[in-house]
Amino acid sequence: MCAETPDYKATLNLPQTDFPMRAGLPKREPDWLARWEEIGIYDRLREQAQGRQPFTLHDGPPYANGHLHIGHALNKILKDMVVRSQQMMGRDARYIPGWDCHGLPIEWKIEEQYRAKGMDKDKVDIVDFRQECRKFAEGWIDVQRDEFKRLGITGKWDKPYLTMDFRAERIIAEEFQKFLMSGVLYQGSKPVMWSPIEKTALAEAEVEYHDKESFTVWVKFRVAGIDGTDALTDHLLDLHGEEGYAAAVQALAEDFRDTSVVIWTTTPWTIPSNRGVVYGEDIAYGLYEVTDTPEECWARVGEKFILADKLAGDVMARARLQDGQWRRVRGVGAVELSCLTLLHPLAGAQDAGGEWNPPRDFRAADFVTDEEGTGFVHCAPSHGMEEYELYRGLGMLDQVITYNVLDDGSFRPDLPFFGGTHILDRKGKEGNANKAVIDKLVEVGGLLARGKIKHSYPHSWRSKAPVIYRNTPQWFAAIDRAVGDGQDEYGTTIRERALRSIDELVTWTPKTGRNRLYSMIEARPDWVLSRQRAWGVPLTCFVKKGAQPTDSEYLLRNAEVNARILAAFEAEGADAWYKDGAKERFLGGIVEPAEWEKVGDILDVWFDSGSTHAFVLRDRVDGSEDGMADLYLEGTDQHRGWFHSSMLQACGTIGHAPYRGVLTHGFTLDEKGNKMSKSLGNTIAPEDVTRQYGADILRLWVAQADYTADLRIGPEILKGVADGYRRLRNTMRFMLGALTHFSEADRVDPSEMPELERWVLHRLAELDHKVKTGYDAYDFQGVFQQIFNFCTLDLSAFYFDIRKDALYCDGDTARRRAARSVMDLLFHRLTTWLAPVLVFTMEDVWLSRFPGDGDSVHLHDMPDTPADWLNEPLAAKWADVRRARRVVTAALEVQRADKAIGASLEAAPVVHVRDEATLEALRSVNFADICITSDIVLSGDPRPAEAFRMPEVDDIGVVFERAEGAKCQRCWKILPDVGRHAHPGTCKRCSEALG
Repeated sequence: MCAETPDYKATLNLPQTDFPMRAGLPKREPDWLARWEEIGIYDRLREQAQGRQPFTLHDGPPYANGHLHIGHALNKILKDMVVRSQQMMGRDARYIPGWDCHGLPIEWKIEEQYRAKGMDKDKVDIVDFRQECRKFAEGWIDVQRDEFKRLGITGKWDKPYLTMDFRAERIIAEEFQKFLMSGVLYQGSKPVMWSPIEKTALAEAEVEYHDKESFTVWVKFRVAGIDGTDALTDHLLDLHGEEGYAAAVQALAEDFRDTSVVIWTTTPWTIPSNRGVVYGEDIAYGLYEVTDTPEECWARVGEKFILADKLAGDVMARARLQDGQWRRVRGVGAVELSCLTLLHPLAGAQDAGGEWNPPRDFRAADFVTDEEGTGFVHCAPSHGMEEYELYRGLGMLDQVITYNVLDDGSFRPDLPFFGGTHILDRKGKEGNANKAVIDKLVEVGGLLARGKIKHSYPHSWRSKAPVIYRNTPQWFAAIDRAVGDGQDEYGTTIRERALRSIDELVTWTPKTGRNRLYSMIEARPDWVLSRQRAWGVPLTCFVKKGAQPTDSEYLLRNAEVNARILAAFEAEGADAWYKDGAKERFLGGIVEPAEWEKVGDILDVWFDSGSTHAFVLRDRVDGSEDGMADLYLEGTDQHRGWFHSSMLQACGTIGHAPYRGVLTHGFTLDEKGNKMSKSLGNTIAPEDVTRQYGADILRLWVAQADYTADLRIGPEILKGVADGYRRLRNTMRFMLGALTHFSEADRVDPSEMPELERWVLHRLAELDHKVKTGYDAYDFQGVFQQIFNFCTLDLSAFYFDIRKDALYCDGDTARRRAARSVMDLLFHRLTTWLAPVLVFTMEDVWLSRFPGDGDSVHLHDMPDTPADWLNEPLAAKWADVRRARRVVTAALEVQRADKAIGASLEAAPVVHVRDEATLEALRSVNFADICITSDIVLSGDPRPAEAFRMPEVDDIGVVFERAEGAKCQRCWKILPDVGRHAHPGTCKRCSEALG
């Protein structure tokens, strides 16, 4: 610049904004949280949304017993994005957060505290114990509430729902009473998953599967003899005739002398409870004889075994018998098997007191296969559902059910040989019961082989200890029994109602969720409602003394009694059930208290959470008008958890699902796709992310990910998210700077705008539809990708790049006013479109422009976008313009890389365009401004050989030429007229702008 030329920088309309380049989210986000609390933003939204169509997302309650993990953050952020987007699209979107407060994890913690003090929990007054549990839950609720709020989650935090609130406990009891009164409640004794460590039954949702090393044994059930049957007689007569019948019977007896049927099991501890052996009618069996034995082998020469042919070789190898040391004598048919009598391997054992002497039942069953094992299955119906169902169907349960295993997983003290041994020790590790059983089998000659196997095995998700199947009296909800409530639109049984609701009432996101829940409910057994613990809502029912569970008068069904119980729970909570004199209080004057016993079990906590629709959606004034939720949103594990229990519970009380929509998300993994584990050191705590980056980065990670699959997170992924955030933030900052002092007087009607601005409005109209449709479909990844690509490609790299010159250098021109008008329209849409995701950043953007007291971007809806902004012909034309621009900018980049030019304004390229329509389109716009060159020449002549071209744009070639003239000292364009105007060193446009 010449010395006499003024410095024109101060005359430019440079961006002015206090919106910082660096976000500083970790320090600044708490201030916005405090501001939202001060202005009462959630309640203000409810006030201004009155009369709108309601939208209710019902919160699946987290458990109040520890700090949040990244899975909690994912879940709550997704919920918050749903609620905020629905609110800003014009609905009354309500969100009442809640907590699951009852149950074993809390009870277990209090027990640990007692044990540490040397106290016996069972000697503590139960009401005092429950009060300790309540205080523990209250403390963690306060902690988790603050942690959730720190993530920017909006909701009714000052009045959440708690399953331990007195009102909630009353309604849970009332929901249970509906099961009682409708006839689906019954007491039964069947094998249930049982935690010996926690001394309670577990539901499938409370169980997780981990690898476990188990003992495995091959056990011999001796053939005691042959019982002649009509089928066997007919079989032998058909084969041998009357003259050979006697000899055939004698030969059969000889064949099966010193013979055993061999079973295989991974639970040796169930052998003392064996009541039978079953085989498959369609399986090929053979009689196998030992001809030689090596050392250390439990088989004897001449001993015979019946085995499935397909598995015989493997069994003999397990018994350490090699080829040549055993032979197949002949096949054994189902008719022959049906006539055999078997003895328990401990039958006749000394000092057994005849415990196992009776013959074992031996019959066919359709669940036996020859895929593994021996082709035979030992039956302990007290410890296996398939065996239980088999003998229940036969009407033989009273003959086969045992009660050998106590609630702590030990054998009853008077059980010969094994009394007092434990399946698991107190820490959940292998106890001494399996070894005791195996050792005894070896001693009596009942073992053929043993080993160990690693397999997937059920564990309690709370104690992490293995569980067992144990027959014990429990309370069940019959899901195939007609519910006597008259609500039969979706069916008469709980199962029918659930399956029809899944298909006819509920929308599934993703759709695969439907198949998963449908198959689970289609195959599930009756619901085990009872738990043998203390901290929860009791089963508020009474049973008749001396009556049997099958008797019609066994359960007390009395509306007056029920009402008394509910009134007490409303006033005092469920502790009222445990106070002295409770039975007389509830029954006195209605029935004779001495004739009834109060049930001592508590409800499955899944019944608690499954009932939340009743005391949140139905009961609260801010719940749901029809008692149903528009959406339940949880992880995929809740198909067997909360989605499942809520469906069953509601189908038993209101006749259908409590939700119209279900959304499921995946689990969180580390960057390598591994499951997060404290022991591996690969966990990411939400608190750590907010401390380093801010909650908006965590929210952006959620929005960018495909939540329908498992989501990866780690330091490198978060760095990438933060980089994308900065690019988006810069877009917003540019708009804020360009809109300084913009007023309604500056606004230009879209009909009067240049084509470039009208193209931006077209893109806005397109995007508005995609954003709102995406939000309605909960497609946050799709919404964010659309907005981000628009901001980075259409705006920052194209529109803003082009219009910087007009915004900075024009005077009060129609072009500049139009650009700023578009910026204003962009601002209102982008801030509200992004507010459900970047709750803090968009508040920062909004308040940087509109700093009024009590205002917030979250109090505003997404603006309606006029349909007439759509202009497909204009969009098609500008697609051609942008295509040509890409060739020019690529050609100039080559020159810049070769150091031929420093900036694109030094160029005035010649652009050869073969297509006449494209050439006409380029001539109709200021293509030099669009390419950010000082000049440009458009030509329809054939492109020269030296012209730059791109393979994908074959009809355009660019020949580089330098711009002619002098450099304008204000706008830096190189033009021939620079220096010929009133202001030194300027072009005509800049001189006029200076006045």
